[in-house]
Amino acid sequence: MEGKMKQAVMTGLKKVELRETAIPVPKDNEVLVKIEYVGICGSDLHYYESGRIGDFIVELPFVLGHEASGVIVEAGKKVTNLKPGDRVALEPGKTCGECEFCRQGKYNLCEDVVFFATPPVDGVFQEYVVHEAALCFKLPENMTTVEGALIEPLAVGFHAAIQGEAKIGQTAVVTGAGCIGLVSLLALKAMGVSKVIVVDIMENRLKKALELGADAVINGKEADTSAKILELTGKRGCDLSIETAGSEVTAAQLIKVSKKGAVVVFVGYSPSGTMTLPIGMALDKELTFKTIFRYRNIYPLAIEAVSSGKANIRNIVSNYYELDHIQEALTDCVGNKAEIVKGVVKVS
Repeated sequence: MEGKMKQAVMTGLKKVELRETAIPVPKDNEVLVKIEYVGICGSDLHYYESGRIGDFIVELPFVLGHEASGVIVEAGKKVTNLKPGDRVALEPGKTCGECEFCRQGKYNLCEDVVFFATPPVDGVFQEYVVHEAALCFKLPENMTTVEGALIEPLAVGFHAAIQGEAKIGQTAVVTGAGCIGLVSLLALKAMGVSKVIVVDIMENRLKKALELGADAVINGKEADTSAKILELTGKRGCDLSIETAGSEVTAAQLIKVSKKGAVVVFVGYSPSGTMTLPIGMALDKELTFKTIFRYRNIYPLAIEAVSSGKANIRNIVSNYYELDHIQEALTDCVGNKAEIVKGVVKVS
């Protein structure tokens, strides 16, 4: 398919402009996807605002965005599982397939991963993208491409819940009610967890958590979080917790309110990359700490959860934007975190 397309290009800190570039051509094992929606991720905002996340440093010009869905318009010669007209969710990371982690099925730990919008790899805030067919997952008829774009963060939530061995009968606590905290809530409920308590300091996000099925919420600014969790659990504490805030305070609280033998899953990155935690208390309780990095083998499960109605992912979105207004979209999401829970960009 020949022609030109719009592409949103980061040209400086907090600066994005629309440019025109050639529509890419798929290789034999790739498909050309006309992008319809792209979610705005916290990592996009970090790169937009500060130009880096840890050792990943933006080299300008750079294209953000990795939570994508769209419609296939062209398929490579060797592609047999997809055809033009299919609506797909794109898993953004291509791995080597040969290292020890890939061979073990833990491909998210591959050191040679090529991941959309992770420097130096450009992302998908653009009208068309080519991607490996094996990383494009067909959406059922009862799913929209808005939901398809949200499968990527939902996969993170499911990976956290699976690492924590979530199951019916448990009481779980999620700290942080941003996008990842909310998708963790959805995953926990979809997996049958009986009671989920969500903690945050932004009232708008706590309201969204209740809309999405939280059994109780706690505003950490207004209440003694640990005391409230113990009250809500009849002083028994929680069986499982997922820490998405990246906060030393909330991480310590989870250790304090965990039952003996409970599991704590760490998802959020602290700004400094380090935390000082009450390890003596964790030892006394024989707690299990788990961590996650992205996800693996989750997309089919996440799509099924949405299609079957077990995960109401669409309602996580609070704000929609057009690609032509991408500068406004990113600036809003950076500057208005108290009100904007999840932004999504409509590309076409």
